Amino acid sequence: MLPIYKKELQSFFFTPFAYTITALFLLLFTFTISTDIATLTDNVARFSFTEIFYNTIIYFIFLLPILTMRTFADERKFGTEVLLMTSPVSVLKIVIAKFLANMTVFLFMIAGSVIYPIITEIKGEVVYSQLICAYIGFFFWGAMFIAVGMLISSFTENSIIAAIIGELIMFMFLFLDDFSQSGFISQYPKLRSVLYSFAAQPRFIYFSQGFIRLSDIVFFITATIVLLAWTYISIEKRRWKRG
Repeated sequence: MLPIYKKELQSFFFTPFAYTITALFLLLFTFTISTDIATLTDNVARFSFTEIFYNTIIYFIFLLPILTMRTFADERKFGTEVLLMTSPVSVLKIVIAKFLANMTVFLFMIAGSVIYPIITEIKGEVVYSQLICAYIGFFFWGAMFIAVGMLISSFTENSIIAAIIGELIMFMFLFLDDFSQSGFISQYPKLRSVLYSFAAQPRFIYFSQGFIRLSDIVFFITATIVLLAWTYISIEKRRWKRG
C-alpha cells in the first residue's frame, strides 16, 4: 500500500498540480478574509472562522473534484489500471492508499491558511474554540467529499466528466437541507426528515460555531467509509470482469 501512496504523492507534488491547486485555494481564502475584514464595524478583528470557512466550502466544491477527478479515471484512460489491478496489492489497499494521498494534498492546502489566525492574533483576537472546531469540521467535511470524488472517478475514464459530476453531487449535499425545507418537500414530513438527516451543511455549522457533537463526527466518518466501500466495490467489480 505504501508504494502506491508514494506514487500518488509523486504525481501530485513532483508536478505543479498540488502547488497550483493550493495557490488557488489560498487566493480564494485570502479573498474571503479580505471581504470579511472590509465589512468589520469594530476596530478589533475577531477571527472566528464561522463565515470564512462556510464561504470557503463553496470554493472547495470546485477544487476538490479537480483534486480527485484523476484518481481512477486516468488509470483507465492511460491503460495503467491493468497493471494496478494485477499487482499483489489488494483493491482495498489501493483505494485506501489513493484516499490517503488525496487527503495529504487536502491537508497541505488548508495548512497554508494557518498563517491567517496567527496574523489575526497579532492584530486582533482569535476565538480559539471556533477556530479549532472549524478546522476539525473542515477536515471531516473534506474527507467525505474526497470520498465522493473518488467514487465518481471510479465510474469513468474521462476526468473532466468525473469533475463535473462530482461538483453536482457536492452541491446537492451542500444544499440538501434547503431542499428538504422547500414547500414541496415540506408536504411529506417523513421524506423531509430523511433528506435532512443526510444534509452536511447543518452539521458543519455546528463545528464552525465551536461545537463538537458526536453525532456529526459519526455522520462524516460513516459517510466517508460507505463511499470508500462503494468505490472498492466499483473497482473490484471491474477487476472480476477483466478476469
